[in-house]
Amino acid sequence: MSPNSPTPGSVRSAAVLNEQIRALWIRAGGSLSAQERAEYELLVVEWAAAVRDEIVEAA
Repeated sequence: MSPNSPTPGSVRSAAVLNEQIRALWIRAGGSLSAQERAEYELLVVEWAAAVRDEIVEAA
């Protein structure tokens, strides 16, 4: 198994995560609460990992 293999639980694509990030901002009306900010940060970290995985797969 490659060290760059996705870990269990990180099976969502960058596109799906991007949509979830956009939906969060829309629901929040452009101003995130502390809880929404924590959710946003987790989504962004997962999105960045998904982007890296997609780039590695393309190479």
